[in-house]
Amino acid sequence: MNAAVLYSGGKDSTMALYRAIENGDNVKCLVSMVSDNPYSYMFHVPNIRWTQLSAKALGIPLFEGSTRGVKEEELEDLKRLLKVLADRGIEVLYSGALYSNYQRSRIDRICREVGLVSKTPLWHVDPREYMMEIISLGFEVIVTAVAAEGLDKSWLGREIDQNMLDDLEELNRRYGVHLAFEGGEAETFVLDGPIFKKRIRILEFEKKWFDDSGVLEIRDAILVDKG
Repeated sequence: MNAAVLYSGGKDSTMALYRAIENGDNVKCLVSMVSDNPYSYMFHVPNIRWTQLSAKALGIPLFEGSTRGVKEEELEDLKRLLKVLADRGIEVLYSGALYSNYQRSRIDRICREVGLVSKTPLWHVDPREYMMEIISLGFEVIVTAVAAEGLDKSWLGREIDQNMLDDLEELNRRYGVHLAFEGGEAETFVLDGPIFKKRIRILEFEKKWFDDSGVLEIRDAILVDKG
């Protein structure tokens, strides 16, 4: 089937893309929504504009939509974009929802309304097995935002690896932090992986801290050859 992937540059949308390719669907494009609201209910916000570079690294065209990020109204902005894609022959939309019924139910509804099949291949995945799979497949993923007890400024820029997973399991026991960062506890950005044609190299970034949460803003990045 001709597929599109709702793409943020983070681990979950990248793994949804990986699943789409693994399933044999023909991924025609990525879809990113750029929200003016940093607290959007639906869409990933930190470093979302860098999905343009991600798309080039993956070798897949990007369709970018914009929204003011007003709750529920932002869904109509997504719907307009998906209607265009459906009219151009896209049949299925993949998304990286893990446990959020809010997100999944709305994406499912919009897909029904525009005539797309909605696929959420990561739905209710075991979080530890999921993080282990990301590591074992060789995806290079960094943390770009944190907003949970136990996740301090030192987590910004950390790579998902076995050491991080060990630390997360301790924070899960102490504070209940979700092992896959479900619920906005952290956001991520993927630099490389088995489906990437080129690797993303960050040249400049800034860490911003706001009392109990923070963001790593990518200021400059380039594509480099792999190998």
